[in-house]
Amino acid sequence: MKVTLPADKPVKPVLAPHNYFIYGAPMSGKSYFASFFPHPLSLNTDGNSEQGTAPSIQIRNLRNSDGSLKQSCIDQLDGILTALQDENNSFQTIIIDVIDDICVMIEQAICIENNVRSLSDMGYGKGFSIFNTTLQQFVMDLKSLPLNVIYISRENEINDDNSGIPELVPSLKTKYYNIVNGNCDLVIHTQKFGKDHYTRTVTDRRAKYKPADIKNERVRQLLESCKGMF
Repeated sequence: MKVTLPADKPVKPVLAPHNYFIYGAPMSGKSYFASFFPHPLSLNTDGNSEQGTAPSIQIRNLRNSDGSLKQSCIDQLDGILTALQDENNSFQTIIIDVIDDICVMIEQAICIENNVRSLSDMGYGKGFSIFNTTLQQFVMDLKSLPLNVIYISRENEINDDNSGIPELVPSLKTKYYNIVNGNCDLVIHTQKFGKDHYTRTVTDRRAKYKPADIKNERVRQLLESCKGMF
């Protein structure tokens, strides 16, 4: 394949965010907020897809009567990503709801396919290597799509050993969070106070964005509702 090199001159960076990580407690508005992004498709794992307005696909591992895999979530995700590469599809946003469960399902599929109870049973780090490669490939394939990508995670509360002040953090395991968040532009924390008061706060960002950077009006309006965005 012949490769054409780009012109040797500076280019203007495209600052608009397209990859998001949203975390929060149950019923804090994570999925609700994500569903307002343009033309969303939800890859759902926690069984609440019928309560949302976005079209959804239930992600899961299915077994045959003998315990073997009838449907692997890995193959299912690959098929979905291939379909989304079709230029004729009209989706503009894909929601991973929730990424924590996707990681568990990928691990489960690898274990079933290799007839082991845990990744460590595969020996010499082979299981963990396969898992990391599969997750990294999934994240990179999502990032390569011309879509908004939204990862949703639950939250955990941890105490700071020095201050004793509790901190709310994503429940996704740190080693997995680093893979996912390393490919995200914005991290947003959702919270619910009282009966019906919801807040959204930007806790991390890849760049200092300006409203003019966000060309899609709906996305800009959604991000304007997040504290600390602009």
